[in-house]
Amino acid sequence: MKLYKISQDENNDWDTYDSAVVAASTAKKAITIHPGGSHYTIGDWADSKFIKVEFLGTAKKGTKKSVICASYKA
Repeated sequence: MKLYKISQDENNDWDTYDSAVVAASTAKKAITIHPGGSHYTIGDWADSKFIKVEFLGTAKKGTKKSVICASYKA
């Protein structure tokens, strides 16, 4: 697994996610991860075409596809 920072500035109102660090096997798969994990609602993230991806490094062996941390503007 690799670590990626995913971010968006298309949906930047309150009660939205603006970024997250996620573990995924590829950048394309990182884009499919919602920062809220299974606790998401419609409108608090962005369409995949607006998501930016930045490679951060390699995750510790055994890390599964997941959200490591997320930034939510409450």
